[in-house]
Amino acid sequence: MYAQIVKSTGEGVLSREEMSPEDRAFQDRIDAGEKIEPKDYMPEGYRKTLIRQIGQHAHSEIVGQLPEGNWITRAPTLERKANLLAKVQDEAGHGLYLYCAAETLGVSRDDLTEQLLSGKMKYSSIFNYPTLTWADMGAVGWLVDGAAIMNQVPLQRTSYGPYARAMVRICKEESFHQRQGFHIMMAMVNGTAEQKRMAQDALNRFWYPALMMFGPSDKDSVHSAQSMAWKIKINTNDELRQKFVDETVPQAEYLGLTIPDEALSWNEETGHYDFTEPDWSEFFDVIAGNGPCNTDRLNVRQKAWDEGAWVREAMVAHAEKKRARKLAAE
Repeated sequence: MYAQIVKSTGEGVLSREEMSPEDRAFQDRIDAGEKIEPKDYMPEGYRKTLIRQIGQHAHSEIVGQLPEGNWITRAPTLERKANLLAKVQDEAGHGLYLYCAAETLGVSRDDLTEQLLSGKMKYSSIFNYPTLTWADMGAVGWLVDGAAIMNQVPLQRTSYGPYARAMVRICKEESFHQRQGFHIMMAMVNGTAEQKRMAQDALNRFWYPALMMFGPSDKDSVHSAQSMAWKIKINTNDELRQKFVDETVPQAEYLGLTIPDEALSWNEETGHYDFTEPDWSEFFDVIAGNGPCNTDRLNVRQKAWDEGAWVREAMVAHAEKKRARKLAAE
């Protein structure tokens, strides 16, 4: 079967015969399962697609610290404070790994940050929802990091080498984060009636935003076909969403919590759960900047960028002095 790539003009698909010799050789490497490295030939569309995906992934890790950082000082025990602090530190590290991977494609993290602050580049819609109670820390770890793992484990097999290698460590740490969240939910449901009510409320508010994390329905996803052909993505949005539902529903039942979906039911014929799709108008509204916390999140990032200017300038000046001394010694 011929590999197909969506034309950037939207006029259909580009068959192997229509590709240039360089692009055809590149696609042969992709189809053979080879990893593409920074100095290898790659089509410009491949590079731009990676920059968009890795950049948005990096921004999501950094912005994702904000709703959790808000609870570090308010966590109920010293152990919970230490665990949450470690998790937030992990997320910062994930962002740095991913910015480094993006830099191998010829874009600086300053450029990526400026694109975020200008609205040209997005981050995961889930981080535009508030964390109102301690139970939300459980829901975020269990559901949000659970959805992230579902998205990211296949990326360990993505075709771009630096991205694939960064995902190995990230996925190991995200697995810990999910277990941490589930442990919080276990404690809540086995606590007082009020604590169990808080856990159910957190599940109610984060269930559909978590389903939205996989991106729009396949029929509305404008980048999926090309990303799949280049093996930047391994699974479609709907495939991953279904897998997440199938794995999470039994976990909710174990916790004694109810998924907020009256239409949820096991389908013997398909071997999967039938479920209600998210409200995609809400998803696109949040992505457009109209979510509950969009403005707050970007304001915090803008403040950090402005207040960190002197650090960046000092580091550049120090690097230039070191370079000058090295040249003088030669």
